[in-house]
Amino acid sequence: MTEISTPRYRRIALGSREVVADHLADGSILVRATEPLAPYPRLLTERLAEVARDFPDRVFLAVRDDAAPGRWRELRYADAWERVQRIGQALLDRGLSQQRPVAILSGSGIEHALLALGAMHVGIPSCAVTPAYSLLSTDHVKLAHVIGLLKPGLVFVDDGTAFGNAIESTVGPDVEIVHSTQPAALRSSTPFAELLATATTPAVEAASRAVEPDSVAKVLFTSGSTGLPKGVVNTQRMVACNQQMFVQSFPCLAEEPPVILSWLPWHHVSGGNQMLGLTIHCAGSFYVDDGKPLPAEVEKTVANLHQIAPTVYFSVPRGFAALIPFLRADEALRRKFFSRLSLLYYSGSALGASLVRDLDELAVQAVGERIPMMSGYGATETAPAAVAANWITERTGLAGLPMPGCELKLAPLGSGKYEARLRGPNVTPGYWAQPELSARLFDDEGFACMGDALSFVVPGDVAQGFAFDGRIAEDFKLTTGTWVGAGTLRARLIEEGDGLLLDAVIAGEGHDEVGAFLVADRAVAAACCGLASDGPWPEVLAHPRLRARVQQVLDRLAARGTGSSTFVARALVLEDGPSAAAGELTDKGSINQRAFLSNRNELVARLYTEPSAPEVYRARTAASLQSTV
Repeated sequence: MTEISTPRYRRIALGSREVVADHLADGSILVRATEPLAPYPRLLTERLAEVARDFPDRVFLAVRDDAAPGRWRELRYADAWERVQRIGQALLDRGLSQQRPVAILSGSGIEHALLALGAMHVGIPSCAVTPAYSLLSTDHVKLAHVIGLLKPGLVFVDDGTAFGNAIESTVGPDVEIVHSTQPAALRSSTPFAELLATATTPAVEAASRAVEPDSVAKVLFTSGSTGLPKGVVNTQRMVACNQQMFVQSFPCLAEEPPVILSWLPWHHVSGGNQMLGLTIHCAGSFYVDDGKPLPAEVEKTVANLHQIAPTVYFSVPRGFAALIPFLRADEALRRKFFSRLSLLYYSGSALGASLVRDLDELAVQAVGERIPMMSGYGATETAPAAVAANWITERTGLAGLPMPGCELKLAPLGSGKYEARLRGPNVTPGYWAQPELSARLFDDEGFACMGDALSFVVPGDVAQGFAFDGRIAEDFKLTTGTWVGAGTLRARLIEEGDGLLLDAVIAGEGHDEVGAFLVADRAVAAACCGLASDGPWPEVLAHPRLRARVQQVLDRLAARGTGSSTFVARALVLEDGPSAAAGELTDKGSINQRAFLSNRNELVARLYTEPSAPEVYRARTAASLQSTV
C-alpha cells in the first residue's frame, strides 16, 4: 500500500517557546518567557532615522496613485525622514504638546503616517480616529466624545469636504484644520503642503532628545462595544519595545526586509502599531491595501496582490476566506501570493480548520509546500503583541505563550477558564483623561485585567500554550441559571461548520435555550447547493442542500453537548449581514455582538417565537430524535 506523505511546511526561523510557570496560592498561574527581551530603540523614530541613513532609496510606504490608475505613489526612507522632521518643526511652531495632541480623522495614507511620526518624534501625541465616526455616523456622538476627551490642537483630514459636517459638529473654531486634498468646506483649513514646507531647526532634535520613554506617543480608542470608546494611552516605550518582542517571537520576519501589504486600519492597534511599526523596525516596505474583505472591496485586494508579493500576510479569518475563491481560480495570483511568504498571521478570532486546509492546498499547488499559519493574542492596551503561538501546529484558535518581556497571569474563572492579565513594558499605564477607568484596569499586582478568557490547550500543561476563549463580557446566563460561554460556543460552532460559517452571534440571555445568528460564507453555501456564487442569496438560503448542511452542523454540535449551555438549540442564517454603519461590524471585519443584538430586537424575537418560523433551525438532540420515533 502506498503511503501518502503530508506536504512539508516552509522552513522559517521561529523564536523560543520556553516558559516558566508559578502556581500561586489563590489559584492563579504566572507565566513568563525564559528568554529576556533584547534592547530596542528609545523611540520608533530613532529607528526610522537609522533606516533612512542606511537605506535612503528603499520604499518605506506606498499607496495607490489616484492620478495614475494601476500605479503606486511611493515614499522612500530618506524623504520620509526629512518630512517627519519638517512636520515635527511645524507642530512645535504651533505650540502643540502632550496636552494639545493631533487628531487624525481620515484613513491610512502617506500624509497620515508622516503626521503621526512627526508628532511622535517631538513628543506630541497623535490619535487616529476611525473614519466611520465622521463619515457613517449621522449624529457624530462617538466622534464628539473622542474630540471632547482629546482636546486636540490640530485636526487632520485628507478631504475637508467629505469631513466637513463632522468637523462642524465636533471641532471647536479655535482648532486648526489641516487637509491634504480638498479644503474644509465650511471653515478655513491649512494645506498639508504648508507643514512640509516648514524649515527644520535645532528645536526638533532638542525636543526629540527630551522625549521620555513613558511619555504618550499615541492614543488609540477602543471600539466602544460595551459603551463609549476609551482612549488607550500607548507610550513611546510600548510602541518601540513591541516590535522587538514580535521579532524575537518570529525571527524570520527580520531575516530580510519585510514586504507588507495590509488593509488593517491604522486606528486599530494591529494596523497602526504592529504593521507600520514592524515595517520601520525591520527596514521593510509597507503597501497600503485599499481593499477590504467585503464583497464590493476584495477585488481591490486581489488587484494589489497581483502586483505585490508579501513576505508576511496579516489578516482576520474573514479576510483569508475572501481570498480563497480568487486564489483557487487564478494560478498567476496563487503563485505570486505564496512565492515569498514566510508565514500567515491572525489574532483574536476563531479560524475554521477547513480554511487552513484550503490555504494549505493552494500553497502546495503554487509552491510545493505549506505556509505556516501563526496566531497570537493582544489588545490595544498591550500595543498590541503580548502572547503568541510561534510554533508549527495545525490547531487553530490559539493565543499561545507570553512573548519575551511580557508576563501573563491567569486568574481562575471556573470551568477551566482563566482571565488573561498582562504586565510588561508593552502594557498601557491607563486611559486618556479617564483616571477612574485607568484605576479599574489593574489588579493589586499591577497586571492589566484584559477581560478576555483563555484556557489550556492541553489541560494542566502550560508548555502547550493557551487558547483564546472569548470575551468575558459576552458571557450570559440562561433563565435556567446556567452560564453560557459565548466565545467558546461561537468557536465550536464555526469549527463544526467546517468552512460554511464565517462568524456567528450567540444569543439567549433571558431565554432558556441558546440561539445563534449565522453568517455563512456565500461562496461555500452556493457551492454546496450547486449554484453560482453570485446568484440570488434568498435562493441559496431556501435550498434543501444548504438547509440539510446547516441542520447537520447544529445536530453534531448538540450531540457533543453536555447541557443546555453547550450547544445551539435554534439558529437563523442571516439574509443581511451585520452593518458597519450601525456599529455591528468593526473596521477589521469582526462582529460587535452586543451592538448586533441590541439593534436586532425583532430578529431575536423571531428566533425565539413559538411555534418556530420555517427559516428557524432547531437542533435535534438524542432525546428529541427519540421522541419523533
